[in-house]
Amino acid sequence: MKTISAVVEQYIKKKPFLQSALAQGIINLTSLSRQIRPEIQDQLGKEVRNGAIVMALKRLSDDLEFRATHRIVKVLKNIGEITVRSSLTDYTFLISETILQNQGKLVEEVHRNQDVFYTSSRGVNELNIVVSNKLNAVVENLFSGERMSQKAEDLASITVKLPAENVSVPGIYYFIFQRLAWEGIVLYEVISTTNEFTILVSEEQVDQAFTVIKDLKSL
Repeated sequence: MKTISAVVEQYIKKKPFLQSALAQGIINLTSLSRQIRPEIQDQLGKEVRNGAIVMALKRLSDDLEFRATHRIVKVLKNIGEITVRSSLTDYTFLISETILQNQGKLVEEVHRNQDVFYTSSRGVNELNIVVSNKLNAVVENLFSGERMSQKAEDLASITVKLPAENVSVPGIYYFIFQRLAWEGIVLYEVISTTNEFTILVSEEQVDQAFTVIKDLKSL
């Protein structure tokens, strides 16, 4: 038999931003209970008092605050080096039979210019390349025969080194990206390895994004 608490928890879990806001105690529970009451009643098939929903939300928020943030905050307090690079260009090319060969030529060029930034990721249909602006002419020459689907200039990257335990704690990336989203920061790319990730943002928003990430260490 369904209980009010179980139905309320299921409703909140389907809405990640609401779940996080509830965990942080920044939502008026009485107002929220009035808003979700019709759906809770539909799920239970009976009349439900607002007070009962408020109590379920209160218990859930107390539990979520510990479950959702305790382990995550512990990891984020141990964030390592944060590296910022500016003057970057983001290219996206469609996959072709020749694209890896051209990418190999680009890597050779990067090795001859150790001061430049370069990173790449490959999906099923696209190849993404991020380079320092000074390599734009090189990329566009080497990939002139490829199909470019997107190019964005004047970007900056923020690379964050995470502690090794990040792979065993669910919600790390959600927790970080949620805060960036709340600040209205647009992510052009997200590139990750096991213990670090890089985000690509406009140069206009890089200072704001850096502050958001740096402040995670003091939660």
